[in-house]
Parts: sequence; structure tokens; C-alpha cells
Amino acid sequence: MTISPQQMTAWCENMLAGRAAAPELELVDYLEAVPRLDSLADVPSGTAVAIRGDVDAKPGSKIGEGDIRLRSMVDTLNYGRERGWKQIVFGHIGRKPEGSLDKVAARLGEILEVKVTLLTDWLEEETMTISASVCEQIEAAEPGAVLMLENTRQYDIERALWKATPADLPQLADRLAKFANEFAEKIARIYVHEALSAGSMDASSTVVPAAMDRVAIGRYEASEFEGPMRRCLATELVVFSGLKIDKLDDLEVMINRGTIRHVFAAGSLAMALKKAIGELDGKPCCLGLAEDPSHADKPYYIPAERIEQAKQMVEDGRSKGIEFVVPVDSVIEDGSIVDQLEPNQQQFDIGPKSSELFEERVGAFLADAKPGAVAFHNGVFGMFEDPKFEAGTKRFVSQLKRMTEAGTEVYVGGGEGGKALERYGQADWVTHVFTAGGTVLNALGGDPVPYLAALRAAAQKGVAKV
Repeated sequence: MTISPQQMTAWCENMLAGRAAAPELELVDYLEAVPRLDSLADVPSGTAVAIRGDVDAKPGSKIGEGDIRLRSMVDTLNYGRERGWKQIVFGHIGRKPEGSLDKVAARLGEILEVKVTLLTDWLEEETMTISASVCEQIEAAEPGAVLMLENTRQYDIERALWKATPADLPQLADRLAKFANEFAEKIARIYVHEALSAGSMDASSTVVPAAMDRVAIGRYEASEFEGPMRRCLATELVVFSGLKIDKLDDLEVMINRGTIRHVFAAGSLAMALKKAIGELDGKPCCLGLAEDPSHADKPYYIPAERIEQAKQMVEDGRSKGIEFVVPVDSVIEDGSIVDQLEPNQQQFDIGPKSSELFEERVGAFLADAKPGAVAFHNGVFGMFEDPKFEAGTKRFVSQLKRMTEAGTEVYVGGGEGGKALERYGQADWVTHVFTAGGTVLNALGGDPVPYLAALRAAAQKGVAKV
């Protein structure tokens, strides 16, 4: 269905608004509104179907190495092949425009045991038209064929919404609408999203669905959201860490659901909570460079308003019986350990006293937890890539195994947390590891997953049209 620039402006305003566009909606509401793959069972053989795939992978020397995201797409792609669809897989590799999906297309072909043709130079961006040669290749493809568009992020239009504000949309709407309409007219009018990790504001995930006749989510994506993701909504213990202070927003939303009783924190989020707890308890503490205004342009800086947010969160949480566990010592830049940070120091990991405290409080949680209790772990405790600052993360990974063996369901939010488990533990130490850290935080935290919001809106348009 064609979308006008005016409609595209309104569409993108909702995308950029995030939770504010529909504050009453939760993850389950988006999932109930988006059709599943089986809803497309009536699509006839020979139909072109666009598959927004999880192609951001780095295949190793053989199948099973660096291609877990590609393998997650197999059930969906085989569903389409069995029905004779011409499936056009598209997505990005990394953040750099010059990246290529040539190795990804080759590996996907090995996995499916079929040739996957890579379509290059598919968009003439100056005129915003799909190239004639690509249209011809899609038209000539046999029923059941699988093709792949080269890296979507090689084109500026794919990244147009990354830093856009509502004020920018009148200047962007014409090109975004043309891109979506061209995609629908020349590539496919049916769209399946099978890219769990594609949580950014890429046009291929948030704009293209606006022009589609029908949309659905793939088999793997649906199973992740309907199974482990929904279980995480019942989290009782959450371990939150990392450099990004905006995770405080996600934690706040998760706490407000009313199931969380224990919060373990590290990284910038812990610094904000630690400062808040100190001020509330009359025991002020220094956060070092993290609160130095001269470092306001650094990712680890914690502005005063975040401290106030943390204070409100702790006050409200304590009134509901929530326990907040934060570090009591730090490993600083030179590898030494301090109980209190000085103004010129920065935390790079939690110290051994903090690890002991975390282990003690995990024990207290387990003493009261009922079988089937849920714990959610996200992030790492320090700059664990450097051996000087890996001890906190490495030591806590064993606590995930401890909780699992005690009967708690343990979910790891992907990203760095998943890498840490792979490095210091084993997959069976936890109940489930997600392949998409950012998407999980969106789903459980503050803002809706952008592509779920887009698919819900597209599905509603389709209903309205009928």
C-alpha cells in the first residue's frame, strides 16, 4: 500500500516517540497485534517475500562458527521455500557502510544447501529507485529461490532516523516515503521480520513496513518473544551493569512492573544508585571522574539529574521491599583496589569486597526463592576485555550457575553478558541466552522494540484497508 510523505511523517513521529506514543502498551500488547508466519500460509508460489534477516554475523571456517544468527533464520526460510516463495533477505553487517554481506550470503547458502545470490548496488539513492537489474534478477528467480540484498547500511537512507528528531521529519519524509514505496513495488509487498537483534532505528525495520500489504514475524523471533522474553517479565532478581547510564530508564520500568525484589548493579548504573543511596542514608560518596562536569562529554559521565532519578527509584523501591546491592570497592585504572573513589579516579571493575557481597546476597535470595524463580542478567561488571579488569565479571558468572542449580531460571540478555558466559562459563549454566542484548532491554525496559512498533502499526493499516 502506497504511503504519502504526510503519512510517513506521522509514522516516523510515532517511531521516534517510543513509549510516549503508546504508554499504555506492554510487550504482550505488541506481540498480540503482530501476525505470525503461519498467517501467510495462503501466499502463492512464486510470490516475492521480503525477509528482514538477522544477517549481522561473522561466519567462521565452518557451519556452527559465528553464524548463530543465520541459523536462527532457517525455519522461517524453509517455510517460504516449501511454499515456493522468492525470498529476498536483507539487513546490515556492522555499523560501517562499506561492510559487505558476501561471506554471509555464502554461509547462509551452505546452511540452507541452496545458492543464495547476493544483489549488489540495488538502490540508486540519488533518485531513490531500486535498480532495474535487481528487479530483473528477482523476476527471473525460480520459485523457492533465496536472494540477499547487499548491506542496507551502505545507503544513507537506512541510517536517516538514527539521530533524527521530529523537527527533521518534514525534510526526510519525501525520501523515506519514496524508499518504502519503491521497496514495496520493486522488491516485495509482503514482509517477514526474522531479525531478533535488529533493534536500531534502521529504515529497513521501521520504515519499509509502512508500505507493505502484509507483515509477520518469523518463527525464531516469535519463539523468543513468546517464551523466554515473556518469562523475563516475571523477573525477581535483576543484575544490571554496563557503561550506559540510560539503562536506568529500563531498570525503572522493569521495577515498576512489581515483580523485582533484588537489584544487583555495576557500571555507571551502579554509580548512580550508589550515590543516591549514600545521599539518602547520610553517607555521601565520591564517584570520581564519573561525576566531574569536565567529563560531561564522556560516556561514563553521570549527570545530576540521573542521581535524582536514582534517588527516587531507591526510595520507591525500598518502600516496596526491594533490595539494592551496589559495589563497595572499585578497581581503578592502574589495577589497584580502593574502597572509596577519589575525584581523579575512575572505576574499571568492581573489587573483591563487592564480589563477596554479591555472592552473599545471591545466597540470601536463594534461601527465600521458590522453585522456578526468575533472574535476569544483563551486561558485565567492568572493562572485562582487559585482563586487569575482568575479575568481577569472571567471578560473578559462577553465580549464574549457582542460581540455576538451585532451581532458579536464569536468563542472560545477550551482548557482552553472553560473551562473558561464553568466556568464563558454559551455556548450560543458565536457562537461556538471548542473541540480542539491545532488543531484550527494549522489550523489558523503557521503550518498545522499534520493529515491533512498526509491525504493529503496519498490521493495523492492513486491517483498516480490509
